[in-house]
Amino acid sequence: MIHLDRVALEIKTVGLYDLILQDVHRIAGKNRVSEDGILEIMERHPQILQDYKQTNVEYNLSNIHLRDVELNMLSEDCKEYGKKVNENLAHLREIEKYTLDFEQSSTLVIIFSIEFFVLFSVQYFIVLLDLKEWQLWIYGMFAMSIVVAWRYARKMRKLYEKNSAIFEEKYIQTLEMIETLDMQGCVKKSALIIEECEEHV
Repeated sequence: MIHLDRVALEIKTVGLYDLILQDVHRIAGKNRVSEDGILEIMERHPQILQDYKQTNVEYNLSNIHLRDVELNMLSEDCKEYGKKVNENLAHLREIEKYTLDFEQSSTLVIIFSIEFFVLFSVQYFIVLLDLKEWQLWIYGMFAMSIVVAWRYARKMRKLYEKNSAIFEEKYIQTLEMIETLDMQGCVKKSALIIEECEEHV
């Protein structure tokens, strides 16, 4: 569902992917690489494509480069199948954020930021407000916040793992359904490809 020609063009021309382009230049050993060259490098170095996907997810851009099936253009025989494809695509876009490694997700960053704020607050209360007689209670509250953060992070990690597995399964299922629609002459797969991201224009 990811359109590799679009990926190569965006890596080459869109500033959002400059760090990835620098990696491409380093691998190629030169400062100018054609789109075909980027495609070849992506084939030999899958991490380039992975970095592209991760960047998109971090910026709420979809790696699903397919538009929904136009149901009103389909015959009755194809319509139900097309509707199921659209439902799957909507669900995939909804849970796509869980395809990131939890360790690299914004959720973990938020948890750490809150804990840092709590630690700063602890120091503020003890030192600046001169509440040394309450410091055991304050440190106790801080310790409890760490436990709560740890439990929440564990819960979120499980959610990421669960939804990532659902995403992989539904992704393969949806691709197969689109191939079936294409073979049955209901839609042309090539007509569903989104070749340009509107957010980048």
